[in-house]
Amino acid sequence: MRMLCWMCGNTWRDKVRNEDIHTKIGIASIEGKMRENNLRWFCHVRRRPTDAPVQRVEHINLGQVKRAQWRPKKTWMEVIRQE
Repeated sequence: MRMLCWMCGNTWRDKVRNEDIHTKIGIASIEGKMRENNLRWFCHVRRRPTDAPVQRVEHINLGQVKRAQWRPKKTWMEVIRQE
């Protein structure tokens, strides 16, 4: 954000919101970029043969696996389905 503020000619004293700077420069949101990268990787995985390790991992049944406290609550496929 410092670089973007500098590009716009603003300083932290100007109190300009991050969203305003993003729209002024025309940069996409971080969430949109992450979604784009996830879907790009998903297409890459789909093109692999079915016996590839990355394809076999998709079909593993997690069942009653207890996750550690800091682990994500969703699997990669659940995130892809939502997107």
